[in-house]
Parts: sequence; C-alpha cells; structure tokens
Amino acid sequence: MPPPPLLPRLSLSPPPLGARDALPSRGRRRRAALPGVVRAKGKDEASFTDRILDYIEGGPKLRRWYGAPELLPKDGVAEDVEDESPVDIEEPRDAVLVTDGDSEIGQMVILALILKRARIKAVVKDKRSTEEAFGTYVECMVGDMEDKSFSKKALKGVRAVICPADDGFFSEPVDLKGVEHIILLSQLAVYRSSGGLQAIMNSKLKKLAERDEEVVLASGIPSTIIRTGSLQSTPGGERGFDFTEGVAAKGRISKEDAATICVEALDIIPRKTLIFEVANGDEKVSDWKAWFAEQTKEDVQIQ
Repeated sequence: MPPPPLLPRLSLSPPPLGARDALPSRGRRRRAALPGVVRAKGKDEASFTDRILDYIEGGPKLRRWYGAPELLPKDGVAEDVEDESPVDIEEPRDAVLVTDGDSEIGQMVILALILKRARIKAVVKDKRSTEEAFGTYVECMVGDMEDKSFSKKALKGVRAVICPADDGFFSEPVDLKGVEHIILLSQLAVYRSSGGLQAIMNSKLKKLAERDEEVVLASGIPSTIIRTGSLQSTPGGERGFDFTEGVAAKGRISKEDAATICVEALDIIPRKTLIFEVANGDEKVSDWKAWFAEQTKEDVQIQ
C-alpha cells in the first residue's frame, strides 16, 4: 500500500550521501519503540508513523541513508557524552528546535523532520528514552527555558522553533535573537469553544495557549500560527483538509496530519505572521509549499 501523500515517498534505494551530509553523532543507542505512539496490528494497517518507526528501529539501513557512522565503544555500549563546548561559540543556524519533544505529537514532528534530513534539537523531559528512540538523529536537552544559560544552549544554532503543544513554552520571556521562524500549533480555538466541565478542565491550557500566541505575535519574528481542531490519535494522510474560518472550534484533525503541516510550514517564511485554522475535511493538498506560498502573498491573518 503506497504511503499517504502528505510526505515524500521513501525510496528503497536512496542516493549515497557525502561526508558533509552526515548528521552529528553522539554514539549509537539501541532503538526503543516510542512510548506515545500506537503501533498498527497488521502490515496492511501500518500507518505513516509505523513505517517510519520501522526504518528508525531497523538501524543500519537508515544510518547509511543519512551518513551517520556506527561508532560504539569497545564494550559495545554507548556512553553518555556531554557537549562541553562553550555555549558562546557561533555556529551555523541550520537546526530546528522542537519543544515538548517527547510528547506524542512532538515525536511525530521529529519523525517528519528526520525525513527532511533536518538537524534537530528537542527539549524533552526524559532524555534517555528519547535518545534510545531516535539515536543520533536528535540532540535532546532537558532543562527550564526560564534558565538563561539553558535557553541559550537550546537555541544555539537554531533557525526555526516548532511548538507542537500548548505547553507554555513562551509563558516566560525567552531570548529568541537569531531565530528566523516560529511555528506554533495552537489549540486555542478548541479551548475557547469548550463549555461546562470541559471549560473548567481546559482553563489552564487556555491561558497557556493565549500566552503563547501573545508572546509569538509580540516577538516581531516571522511566525506561523496553526490553529487546529481537536487533535485525534487517528492515522494521517487518509483525509483532506478544511481551512474555513471557525472550523478549528468544531472540527477534528489527525495528530499525524497536524505534525505534517507544522513541518511543511518550515519551507515558507512569512514576512510577518500567518495565522490560519485547519481541521480534516475534503480539500486535498498535493503541494504544501505552493499552498503556503499562496497564503503568505499578503500575509493575511485569519483570526
């Protein structure tokens, strides 16, 4: 069964990579299944996430594709090696920072970035399990962004930040100097439309989502705010989309589809801020780069 059309099809015989294309390595770890992703039971039912996990957990083949070396200590066990380089040394800004990287949707964003061969940094709560899942393809960091030294290290070499969850990443001032693009996945419309007991349960998340949007809008950094419908743990790539104003408050969208949109948004940087709503629907998008280019012609904000 061919993979969903949202992301490029994996080639069984990818072109060889040069040494300059190799991803930074910190030692190979044994692969472990991602804790937040549900695996399909049968081969025919395999979702996009299942197939990518199979490639990652396959190990040697994916390492050859990305040019990452297989280096292990003599005892065969990977060692924890901390980066002791000074944080003030300038380096190319070519990395993408994923916040809440060990959440289910954060993992899906990382998987999509791996397909794009992006250099990935992720702020996580459990460094060991995330490193075991993604190995050398992700630089994992644990810390508090309110800590200036940690935030400086986390944002070092970062050109774009993807916030896939309303986790209050921007609840406190963060020095984003040098960041070229912020992509925020927001559930604000969902929280605002909830009522009764659900509204009480979502009150804290609503405040975090409002704060995140406020800080992003006030940052002056080109930003893409994606207001989605209610996030669902369903396979992506099976349905189209609905970008109608107001759809986020009532609609639903697959987490895989939402993660894909976040990563596709990297290709087009708006002059100011692009805000749009999306849920699953009937509109098919075959070329996301063209779609985003059309939306950013005049940087119209849909609010």
